[in-house]
Amino acid sequence: MSPLENIRARLALAVGENAVFDGWTAKAVDTAAAQLAIDPAQARLAFPKTKIDMIDAYIAAVDAAMLGHFPPDKIAAMKVRDRIRAQLWHRLQTMAPAREALRSALAILAMPQNAPRALRIGWRTADLIWRNAGDTASDYNHYTKRLTLSAVYGSTLLTWLDDDSEGFADTAAFLDRRLANVMRFEKFKAQWTGSDLTRPSLARFLGRLRYPPA
Repeated sequence: MSPLENIRARLALAVGENAVFDGWTAKAVDTAAAQLAIDPAQARLAFPKTKIDMIDAYIAAVDAAMLGHFPPDKIAAMKVRDRIRAQLWHRLQTMAPAREALRSALAILAMPQNAPRALRIGWRTADLIWRNAGDTASDYNHYTKRLTLSAVYGSTLLTWLDDDSEGFADTAAFLDRRLANVMRFEKFKAQWTGSDLTRPSLARFLGRLRYPPA
C-alpha cells in the first residue's frame, strides 16, 4: 500500500462520520484529517474528490474493517449462515456513526449515471463476504449466491436506516428472516438438477451483472 493509499484508508471511516454534518465534501475530509492529526494537504491529495468516489472509498474501508474483524481462523468455527450474518451485522455496527450520511450516499448511488458503479460496489462487498465465509463456487452458484446476498444486504440496510428499535432489534429480526429464506433457497438449488440448456444462458446473464460495462 502506497503512502497515499494508507492515508486514504485511515481517513475513510472518519470521513463517513463527518459526512453526517458536512456531506460528502472536502470539508468532511478536512475535519477527519484534523481529528486524526493528518496533514490536510496530504489528506486532500489522498482522498477522492467526487461524491461517488468518496462513498466508494468509505465502503471499501467498511469492507476492510469487516475482513479484519473476521480472520479465517475466527470465522472457520462458525456455520455458514452465522458467518454471513456476523459479517453483515458487523458492517452495520461499523457504519452506525455514519448512519445519516448513508442516506445521502444511497441516494447518490441510486442516480442513473451511478448505477453501474453502484452495482460494482455492491458486488464487491457480496463477493468479499462469501469468499471470507469460505465459498469457492465457480459455476452459476457463484453468481446466484452473490446476487441473493446483495438483495438481502440492500433490504437489510434500508430497514436499518429507519429502525428506531432498541439495539436495532427490528433489523436483527428482519435479517434473520431474510437469511432463513436464503438458506432455504440454497437447499432448493442443491436439490435442483435443472436443464443443462438453461444454465449457460443464466451464466451469461449473470456474468454481465458481475462485470458491468465501465
